[in-house]
Formats: sequence, structure tokens, C-alpha cells
Amino acid sequence: MKARIHSFESLGAVDGPGVRFVIFMQGCSLKCKYCQNRDTWDLHGGSTYSLEEIVSKVLRYQNYIMPNGGVTISGGEPLLQTPFLIELFTILKKHHIHTCIDTSGSFDLTEDIKKLIDLTDLFLLDIKCINDKKCMDLTGISSKKELAFAQYLSDHHKPLWIRQVLVPGITDDPQDLLQLRDFISSLKTVEKIEILPYHDLGKFKWEQLGCQYPLEGYKTATKEDVEKAKAILQH
Repeated sequence: MKARIHSFESLGAVDGPGVRFVIFMQGCSLKCKYCQNRDTWDLHGGSTYSLEEIVSKVLRYQNYIMPNGGVTISGGEPLLQTPFLIELFTILKKHHIHTCIDTSGSFDLTEDIKKLIDLTDLFLLDIKCINDKKCMDLTGISSKKELAFAQYLSDHHKPLWIRQVLVPGITDDPQDLLQLRDFISSLKTVEKIEILPYHDLGKFKWEQLGCQYPLEGYKTATKEDVEKAKAILQH
């Protein structure tokens, strides 16, 4: 069994608790206008690795990531390669390694995805925008599936970190944030809420691929913008 991988980060510090070995999967089903990793979209890009190769890479860092860290799967969109991740996490659990997935959750809850959820200790769930119309415009996909995914995780006692990118003029509407606050408060397993300020540092990747950057002219989010959003979500 093989996977398409974009890149690795051996000692990550922001994608889950502790020190993490982060695997960025290749391929994405969303078309987020603010994407900082436009080069991860191509389903046929990246490099191919076997299950054994990836396990070997992880175990080389076992002494650094344990006992308080673990392995985080990011992307791209990890759930596009669910069968591979089931095999990988099955092995990692035998080594008592904490498993985490950073995902949009914009998928039907198939039996394979439910099996992967069972093997995952923590989800970093990227709620793009709770406003369905804005979510469609921003990502090309409805928000309904990601909200249903969050509800399933909560109902099945899976720890959650909720993430949202704050794009001034798009995802900072107070009414949308109030709706998001109410939704989050209905979930039982949310451990942390992270507001990620929009920036355009990934613009050059769009340009290198010959693509027009969709948010040209939008201002980046300031610390004050983030604090305003946090105040609404935490009220």
C-alpha cells in the first residue's frame, strides 16, 4: 500500500499537542481561495511512499515525539487517502503513538472513515465558514458535511480542536461568528478554538503554477481582527 505525500515536518509544534511528526498528504477536494499550499491540490502530484517507508520515518523520531507529542496528518486533505491512513494508524497505535488528523471533514461518514475516526486520538477540524453560501463561494463545497462530521466526532467522544481562518470581509461577519459560537457550544468534546489570521504568504505558489490568486486585494487579518473574533466566540 502506497500514499501520495507532499512533504514531512519532523518536529512540528503547532499541529496538535507536544512535538509532532507531521505528514502533509498530497491532493485536496476543496478549492479554498485563501489556500497557502496551492501545490498540494493535484491528486497526482507529490511523491509516492510505501507504508513501511513512512512508519520507518516516524519511528526514527519516536524518542522526540513521545510521550507528549505524536503524529499529525495534514495536507492537502488527508481523508482522500483514508484506506492508507487506517493501515498507518493501526501500526502507530501498536507503538502507543498519539494520532491526529487536520481535516476539513467535508466527507460522507463512510465505514472506512468511521474506522479511521476510531483510530484517531484528536481531530483538528477546519470549519471554513458556517455560512453555507459563503462556504460554497470560498471553498467550492457546502459547510453541511463538515458540521455533520463535527457532530459525529462529538457524539463519539472524539477530542476536537476547532480551527477557522479569519479572512477580513468574508469570515469575520459577527452574525456568522455568533452562529459558529452556538454550534461549537452544542458540541461536547471541543478542547480548543483556534482563529488563524489570513495572510497571503502562499500567493507565490499560485503564481508559480500559473494560477490567479483569488483574494488579490483582500487585507490580511491583524491581531486586533483575531481578538475581536475570539471575543465573540468566547462570550
